Amino acid sequence: MTLQNRVDPYGALRAVPERGTLMGNRGILHDASRRIVARWRSRRWITCVLSFKGIRRQVFAPHRYSELFFLDEATSLAAGHRPCAECQRGRFEEFCAAWAGKRSRPGRRADAIDHVLHAERVREGGGKNSYEALLSSLPSGTMVEREGRPYLYWKGVLYPWSFAGYGGPIAPDPTSKVKVLTPRSAVRAIRAGFVPQVHPSARAPQKRRVAR
Repeated sequence: MTLQNRVDPYGALRAVPERGTLMGNRGILHDASRRIVARWRSRRWITCVLSFKGIRRQVFAPHRYSELFFLDEATSLAAGHRPCAECQRGRFEEFCAAWAGKRSRPGRRADAIDHVLHAERVREGGGKNSYEALLSSLPSGTMVEREGRPYLYWKGVLYPWSFAGYGGPIAPDPTSKVKVLTPRSAVRAIRAGFVPQVHPSARAPQKRRVAR
């Protein structure tokens, strides 16, 4: 049985075979029959490593958090997640440092970050929050929407996203406006030096073609 626990850049949960490279959670989202009954139960949307201290889990076990899976870190950030402070302590510290930037350091970092991210990732009614920006103004690692589908903006080109990986790169018009899927604060953290980990398919040498 393929569970509905693969996360796309919009933060939606899908039932597909591909697992991805990272895990995460938003609380207990499934019922006794392992069906998704809620999009989230907590503001704490985190991203975790697949293996930690040899712990083995039964996926969607009763009364346990619902394990979610992401293609890569860029996808998880776009969906509105941030690195786990336990299993990804180093990445969490890097994210906090980039998040703070020149602003004052928040007292309770995880709670402060989660509060801001929740407001930025979810619009009223529960849908995905997004905004428009010039492509050239965005840092490498941002996820955007172009012609109705998600793309990773990486090293000056766009890579079409899928659960299995990224398609061939497209050379975009940098002056074009795009819908930005990655929350504003996460984009600022990326711009401040937090480099998202991306799936190897976005780094594979491929022949570029000009976008139409």
